[in-house]
Amino acid sequence: MKDARNQSLTGIISLVVGVFIFSIQDAILKAMSGDHAVTLAIVLRSIVGLPILLAMVAYANGLGALRTRNWKLLIARGLILITSYTSYYMAFPALPLAEAVALFFTSPIFVTLLASIMLREKVTPQAWAAVIAGFIGVIIILRPGSGLFEPAALLSLFSAASYAFSMVLARKYGADEPTTVMAFYVNAVYLVVAAMIAALFGAVGVTAFGHPSLDFLVRPWAMPDATDLFLMGVCGVIAAVAMSLLTHAYRLANANLVTVFEYTGMLWVPLWGFLLFSEVPRMTTVIGTVIIIAAGFFAVRNAR
Repeated sequence: MKDARNQSLTGIISLVVGVFIFSIQDAILKAMSGDHAVTLAIVLRSIVGLPILLAMVAYANGLGALRTRNWKLLIARGLILITSYTSYYMAFPALPLAEAVALFFTSPIFVTLLASIMLREKVTPQAWAAVIAGFIGVIIILRPGSGLFEPAALLSLFSAASYAFSMVLARKYGADEPTTVMAFYVNAVYLVVAAMIAALFGAVGVTAFGHPSLDFLVRPWAMPDATDLFLMGVCGVIAAVAMSLLTHAYRLANANLVTVFEYTGMLWVPLWGFLLFSEVPRMTTVIGTVIIIAAGFFAVRNAR
C-alpha cells in the first residue's frame, strides 16, 4: 500500500512539473506563430530533443531498449500526439492563449470518458454528471451562434480528445516500455511527420489559406533569426523533458488520479498571456474555465 501511494505521489509530481514546463513552450510558440511555420518549430525542437532523449535512453535502459516489439504501438501513439499538438498549436494565432489552453484542458474530462471504456475504470453517476457540466463550460467559452465564435477553438477541443487518447494508451500499454523509450519514439515521429507535412505543402505550392491557424500550418519555412532559433531549441529541451515527465506520470498512477493535476497549467497560462501578449481573458472564458476545472476535478475525484 505504501509503495502504491509513493508511486501515485511520484506520478502527480511528474505531471505537475511537466505541465509547468509545457506552459513555457506554449508561450514561445504563440510568440512565433505569426512569423514561422508550426512544422519548422516542431522539426527544430525535435532535432534538439533527439540527442537528449538518446542520452536518456542510454543512461536509463541502454540503446538496445529502442529495439522493442511494441514499436508499432509506439509509432501509432506518436502519430496521435503529433496530430494533437499540431492542432493545439494551430489554435494559438487565432485565439487568446488563455482561451486556447482552457479548451485544451477538457482533456481530463476526455481521459475520464476513455478510461472508463479502455481501462475499465469505474466512474460514478456523479462523475458522469460532472462530465456534462464540463462540456457546458466549453459551450460558454465557444459562444456558438454568436459573432464572437472562432472556429479555431475546435482545434483545441480536437487536440484535447486526441491527447487524452494517447495518455490512456500510455496507461494501458506503457507498463511494458520504459518512459524514455516512449518519449524517444514520440519525438522521432514528430520529426519525420512534421518534415513530411512541410515538404507536401511545399511540393503542391500551398503557402496560405487566409486564416491565421491554417497559415501557421502551411507557411513556407524561413531561416529564423538568432533569437527565434534559440527559442525553438529551448522548445526541444522542453519537449524532451516534459513529455518524459507526463508519460511517466500516466504510467505510474491511475489515470483518474493524476489527470486532475493537468489543471495546474491554468495557473501559468493567464500569467504568460498577460505578461507577454497583454491579453486579458473574456468574462465568458473565465466562467467557462472555472466550470471546466470544477467539473473535471469532480469527475476524476469521484472515479474509482
